[in-house]
Order: sequence, then structure tokens, then C-alpha cells
Amino acid sequence: MTNSKLDRQRIAASGRVYFWQSGSLWIGQGQGRSEWHAHHAHQIAFALVGGFRFRTERDVPWTAFEAAIVPSHCPHEFELDGATVAHLFVEPESTEGRALSSRFGALGLSALAQPEARRLADRLLAALRSASDADTMRGIARDTVAQLALNSAGVPAVGASDPRLQRALERIRSRIRTTVSLADAAAAATLSPSRFRHLFVQETGTSFRAYVLWLRINVAIEAAMAGASWTDAAHEAGFADSSHLTRTHRRMFGIEPTAIRHA
Repeated sequence: MTNSKLDRQRIAASGRVYFWQSGSLWIGQGQGRSEWHAHHAHQIAFALVGGFRFRTERDVPWTAFEAAIVPSHCPHEFELDGATVAHLFVEPESTEGRALSSRFGALGLSALAQPEARRLADRLLAALRSASDADTMRGIARDTVAQLALNSAGVPAVGASDPRLQRALERIRSRIRTTVSLADAAAAATLSPSRFRHLFVQETGTSFRAYVLWLRINVAIEAAMAGASWTDAAHEAGFADSSHLTRTHRRMFGIEPTAIRHA
């Protein structure tokens, strides 16, 4: 059952965001409801204190969770009422992301098993309460992802990624703050643009343009969390202006970029 007072209340949150290549941790307290959205990364959500709700279809009941995974590109809506939460975003083409796809990808939005999820959540909560530094928070977050990526045999169930794609991704990341083109990425993969476009969608599940926007929005968020204005963050990340950044942020995260206050 939904909380009626959240029906028209957009999310406002106070917390911190930590980035690493192919992933990020968003951790803090929030209240409100997101807009409908979908993003490139797998999302792993933990309720550290309290709980939260998801739904993946309109006009269906909300489902309450203590821990859940939302697969890459799964449209969803999220709400919470003062809970302290941790969101881990993991790009599906990364080693950990491919392992998560193997373990959870066919399930859609699903709960994470207890008591494993509670143990992982408690570790994140302890780090938050002890005001751990950024490197420690990133380390705990990445270890959390690594543990969830293990299958029942205790090993990641994935094969090797295509080295042509990895070369292209390195080229894209190295130029994301300036100009990056499909032709340039294709050259790094030693493929024609048409063949590279097909490989890219096959391996990442998204288009080249959409992936570039995903990287740019994360660059902008990281800059803003470090103290830049959203206008400066938009320009640093290669957006035309802050309005373009805001539209992209709402489409991918379901909230205004200014909804997150650095704690």
C-alpha cells in the first residue's frame, strides 16, 4: 500500500555520492517519490534504517523492500518516507555488472535474500555512521557489489568480455569531458562504424548515444557533489546547458539533480 502523503511529494535527499569506474554509491536519508525512470546501470538498493517501496508498472500496488535489485533499463518508480538508504549503481558491461546480470538479470525487480542483504546493509550503515573517508566508502561499496556478484558456487558466473568493446569504452571514458564520436570509438575497436554500432548494442544493451549521456550525467553529478554549481557541472560534463542536464537526470534517476543535498 502506498503512503498517500507521498503521492505528490518529490524526493528530497541528504547524503553523499561516491564514484568509481563503472559504478557509484549513493547513501543517505530521503523522503518522497521519484518520477518514472530507467537507467543504464543495475541498481542495488539497501534500506539501512527503515524501508522503501518500488513498482515497475503503473496502477499496481507498491512492493515494500529491505533490499532489492533493479536490472539495467528496467522502468520503475521509487518512494521512501524518511528512510536511510544506500543505492549501488553498477554498469552491466563491467565485470561485476555481467556477473550481476548472470545471477539476477532474468528476475526483473526482485528482493535480495536475507540474511546476506542485512549483513551487507549493516556494514554500509556502520561506515556511514563512523564518517568513513571516501576511499573506505568506495572500498566497502565495491566489496558489497563483488559479494553479490558471486553465484551459488561462490564464483562470478561470467565469461571474458569482448576486448574490442573494452578498448572502445576506454576511449569513450578518456574523452567524455570533451568530444567523443561513434567513429572515434569504432576506430579504437578496429571496426567500421556500422559493425561497432551493432557490437555496442549487443554487448551493453544500449545505444552509443545513450551510453555517452549516462557517462556525462555521472561526471556532472560527481562535479556537483565536489562543490561545482550545476551550470558549471553541466559544462564540465559536456552538456549544452543545465536544462539539458536536468532533463537527462530526471529521465535516468527520476529526480531533479538539485534534490540531492550533500551532507
